[in-house]
Amino acid sequence: MSFQPVVPIGGNAGWAFLQRTREAQQDAFEQSPRMSRETDEFEARIGQITSAQELVEDRRLLTVALGAFGLSDDIDNRFFIRKVLEEGTRSDDALANRLSDKRYFDLAEAFAFDLSPPNTQLSDFGTRITEAYRDRQFEEAVGDTAPAMRLALSLEREIGDLAGRSLSEDGLWFTVMATPPLREVFEKGLGLPASIGALDIDRQLTLFQDKALSLFGDGSVRQFTDPEKQDELIRRFLAADSLTAAPPATVRGSAALALLQGSASPLPFGL
Repeated sequence: MSFQPVVPIGGNAGWAFLQRTREAQQDAFEQSPRMSRETDEFEARIGQITSAQELVEDRRLLTVALGAFGLSDDIDNRFFIRKVLEEGTRSDDALANRLSDKRYFDLAEAFAFDLSPPNTQLSDFGTRITEAYRDRQFEEAVGDTAPAMRLALSLEREIGDLAGRSLSEDGLWFTVMATPPLREVFEKGLGLPASIGALDIDRQLTLFQDKALSLFGDGSVRQFTDPEKQDELIRRFLAADSLTAAPPATVRGSAALALLQGSASPLPFGL
């Protein structure tokens, strides 16, 4: 049985608990037999894959490949994923460049099946993908009981990589708006309604920038690489989310249940 991460309470208190216990919880999660089997096999076999067709026809390898980019739900959309991968990112009219969700661009760019040889032939490619897969799978497991925590973890992971791209500030905001997990954190953290998604894209950009400037004194995305500002955005997001979200589901037989019931048994991570 796989280890299920514990998030006994919601909101900022739950986030503080997760931050204190994350290293121990993630280590336990990654050492589960399923995770070890999936990542070991991917690292051992991905070097044999030289085309998008070969990858989409191997469900076990495709599971890790998609999971590393938060696209696990596309596991059965093999024709679509093959097209994304085959067209790559170098051509302006490549499918990955035309999709609003930039996770597909990241997937196509990482595998680079539009190059010869593709990146699957790089010596460290397998370990880089499995590292991303482990992080994403832990986030998803956290999200099974506390969806908002999953989104907060994704912000922590992605904001540095995003800010490091050679994009203008407008380009960074457009990427945030086109990446569903990031968009939700920024929308709620900045106090913007989801309904702004129906507005013209340039109007949305202005609203995001103006709100960031009003709340943080800076209208840029890159400011959120600052740990203090990042933490403030996450706290605002979790506070807004907790107003409408249901309490985190408890895991049967878990330490979280013991905590909520006032058990004298200590949590393995400490509260």
